[in-house]
Amino acid sequence: MPDRNTAYSDLMRTFRWSLPDRYNIATEICSVWAQSDPDRLALVFRDARGSDDRWSYRRLESASNQLANALRGHGLKRGDRVGILLPQSPEAALTHLAAYKLAAIALPLSTLFGVDALAYRLENAGVKAIVTTMAGLERLDEIRDRLPDLAVIITVDTPPRGVALTGQLGSLDFHQQLALASDRFETEPTGPNDPALMIYTSGTTGPPKGALHGHRVLLGHLPGIQFAHEGFPQPGDVAWTPADWAWAGGLLNLLLPALKFGVPVLAGRFEKFDPDFAYWLMQNYRVRNAFIPPTALRLMRTIENPRQRYDLDLRTIGSAGEALGSDTFEWARANLGLTINEFYGQTECNAVIGSNNGIGVAKAGAIGKTIPGHEVAIIDADGNVLPNGRLGQIAVKSPDPVMFLEYWNNPAATVEKYVGDWMITGDMGQMDDEGYVQFVGRDDDVITSSGYRIGPAEIEDCLGSHPAVSLAVVVGKPNVLRTEIVSAFVKLKEGVTGSDQLKATLSDYVRQRLSAHEYPREVTFVDDIPLTTSGKVIRRLFRECARANAAAEDAMKNWE
Repeated sequence: MPDRNTAYSDLMRTFRWSLPDRYNIATEICSVWAQSDPDRLALVFRDARGSDDRWSYRRLESASNQLANALRGHGLKRGDRVGILLPQSPEAALTHLAAYKLAAIALPLSTLFGVDALAYRLENAGVKAIVTTMAGLERLDEIRDRLPDLAVIITVDTPPRGVALTGQLGSLDFHQQLALASDRFETEPTGPNDPALMIYTSGTTGPPKGALHGHRVLLGHLPGIQFAHEGFPQPGDVAWTPADWAWAGGLLNLLLPALKFGVPVLAGRFEKFDPDFAYWLMQNYRVRNAFIPPTALRLMRTIENPRQRYDLDLRTIGSAGEALGSDTFEWARANLGLTINEFYGQTECNAVIGSNNGIGVAKAGAIGKTIPGHEVAIIDADGNVLPNGRLGQIAVKSPDPVMFLEYWNNPAATVEKYVGDWMITGDMGQMDDEGYVQFVGRDDDVITSSGYRIGPAEIEDCLGSHPAVSLAVVVGKPNVLRTEIVSAFVKLKEGVTGSDQLKATLSDYVRQRLSAHEYPREVTFVDDIPLTTSGKVIRRLFRECARANAAAEDAMKNWE
């Protein structure tokens, strides 16, 4: 990457990709450092007791070699899918490394997933091994009959005293497996296009799809992360994010690039985001580079005079997952003394638009400019590039190293993702004469809430499985804090009477079956749900209703 003070136009003109014939993520983020600077600090894990567990690159290399040997001993081989159902932790990082060394495919999974969401992804991917906690094992125990390919389960903790599983799933102890294995392992040879990582989309137009990435996905992210963090790395840099490493944002926007660049990563477990605790962590661990989604930043705004209350050493903050908004952009400048560098992408093709205040690329209300190494345009439905100022769909030119290989076992969906050479995002935007892109909206039904991209189909399906529900439609309702909340309109079955208690029951039902970030925060009972002639819900009608309700509520607050 050129010098951070180089003009943006020079960056765009001079940048060239260099893809080697051999490329492996584990080699790049760990083995290289373990050989050249083995005692260099890689990871600091703050556990639930408040103690620090410090990991050098030498320690990461040795332990991940042991895990790779253990997995190979249980029959894991090139191309097998390895589930990672873990919070931020050394064990999560080690499982990623071991999978890449085996030339297997890492499948990160959110610990928020309920049994239905988990079962779908594990079954669809044909996961052969999974590393999880005892809480995760309990969920696996409930769906064991749906997972014929799952042969190896490794747990990182032990069940609480007096607690026993009711099913027949056995598991292996993570630390015992490491202790029994050799710390020498020769990484399987891989090229940049060999499969390495699969992250499932939110299921915006049907069931979630597995976006399969090659090892080059790391290399493809590096320009974007260096751009957003203004010449990353700089001496003294320390990186942290509250974002789940199972999300592309936490994993690819911070963890893997930071390890690649030799920047220590602070890790910990957030049961619930606490802005005071976030400031405390950044102060006490001298965090210099943070990736913080917009919703978390909005919560951080509730703390008055943060620079007077906390001794912060922040150099850069990157933010992505949803539009940041002008208010939060200006708040950060006034209250944190820095400009948040927003950047944009998708699970399929991330970090392709961004900001870099260090070279003057930052503008309130814009998600940035095209990041060097990529080609982004606003196109129409036929793939024609539109003039500046015209509304169209944000698209990325193929080929691109950061772009996904394909959707897992779904060639039709892969084809539909492209219009000619352009990978379409489903997001509407417009580009101004300076090259800044403004995110305007979506041409699909995705809900953006607290940084998560949530598809309504999976939630509607879950609600429809409740014995009281005849049909449900789910839309996003505008919300100042979360951008949108999940709002469900439910038609009950004959003889069922709606009540506040039933609304709470339905919300909790989705929370338990799918995920804690997907449950409807608002449930409205309706007499009818209109359908098109082809049997599809006319979601537009309910989206308009939700927006009208939000506007009426805002007007009432202003009147009061």
